[in-house]
Amino acid sequence: MTAVLLKGAKHVLTMDGPDLTQSDVRFENGCITDVGPNLSAEGAEVHDATGTVITPGLVNTHHHLFQTLTRALPAAQDALLFGWLRALYPIWARFGPEEMRLSAELGLAELALSGCTTSSDHLYLFPNGARLDDTIEAAVKIGLRFHATRGAMSIGDSQGGLPPDALVEREADILEDTLRLIDAFHDPTPGAMLRIAVAPCSPFSVSRELMRDAALLARDKGVGLHTHLAENDEDVAYSLAQFGCRPGAYAEDLGWTGPDVWHAHCVKLDAGEIALFARTGTAVAHCPCSNCRLGSGVAPVRAMRDAGVTVGLGVDGSASNDQANLIGEARQAMLLQRVASGADAMSAREALELATTGGAKALNRDDIGRIAPGCRADLAVWDVSGIDSAGSWDPAALVLAGPRRVRDLFVEGRRIVADGQCTTLDIPIAAEAAWHAVAKLSG
Repeated sequence: MTAVLLKGAKHVLTMDGPDLTQSDVRFENGCITDVGPNLSAEGAEVHDATGTVITPGLVNTHHHLFQTLTRALPAAQDALLFGWLRALYPIWARFGPEEMRLSAELGLAELALSGCTTSSDHLYLFPNGARLDDTIEAAVKIGLRFHATRGAMSIGDSQGGLPPDALVEREADILEDTLRLIDAFHDPTPGAMLRIAVAPCSPFSVSRELMRDAALLARDKGVGLHTHLAENDEDVAYSLAQFGCRPGAYAEDLGWTGPDVWHAHCVKLDAGEIALFARTGTAVAHCPCSNCRLGSGVAPVRAMRDAGVTVGLGVDGSASNDQANLIGEARQAMLLQRVASGADAMSAREALELATTGGAKALNRDDIGRIAPGCRADLAVWDVSGIDSAGSWDPAALVLAGPRRVRDLFVEGRRIVADGQCTTLDIPIAAEAAWHAVAKLSG
């Protein structure tokens, strides 16, 4: 692959050391080879980065890509979590492979335009022949680095669970398909474009036995573990009523703590649970916009960070956000911590850390989230010459004043966004297909 040189950026935010001014980034064969001022252009394809800020590609640690086709559903717009789910389950039950692929393509392209180069996805229902393979195909097409998690629901409403019986699976089938996916797709090597994780949906939709067996399977195969935990007061009340303990204790008892585990939301973790996560190296995917949209509360991110808990960012599902803009998520994370704890509770720089190094660490990756020789060439180029940044005294403070879409995005050295346009998906055609799909699903 031809070497590429991003030349003359106003700022390069390495997240690996001091920020650089008037500097360049050079990469080749998917890997960053040099960072600094006045790098040699010999043998390289040169891109003028004048008037830009370059950051590491952002890392999304929690999403439900299939929900892209169910944004702003009227019956779910003003509901809390459990009511929101009950309104959406019947719509999702009509999905098939085509809807899964289209939703994922749209969601991943939207993420790419917001500076995201790596995304996790939590798919936990498989109606009408849909498989995780469908979203993996979409990720390969769009070109983002992808952590696909095999979710599951096994306890339907007739057994005291939340989902309808038609959307749950036999637990033996869940484990068998999870093993198939790991063997077929998981790449543990550095620089991997695709990894698989094990992800029963939540404590209120799977059995205690499946949670335990899933953890055993994941550790036997050396893959990560992911689920929802302590998302809101309803979630905690369910845990207390059904299991006689708080969510953190439930997770610990079933093997769901450790450096290979990242939990989504954790809005309602108490001090003891935060200490547990810090002690065990358990990570959190913080989803501030979704938590606001569903009225779940403000996650104690400041307390988590101060205790040493790894925290990354997630956009969560497009039916509970209802957008997938990761740089916007970083801004929201900063603002919420300031609302909860004061204007000095989180800086713009720390918010960007959540979206880069924090997300990389949550996904157990040391090859992304930073700009340094040897890291993968996952780079977001932000044009700060426009009205979004006009008047800013600190263009590097992107989450305070800056664009919400990238000019260019490189993943493994491949240009996924060029001059603000996605290069791997014809978005007008895909958007038109989405309108047709919505009409079909609502009919």
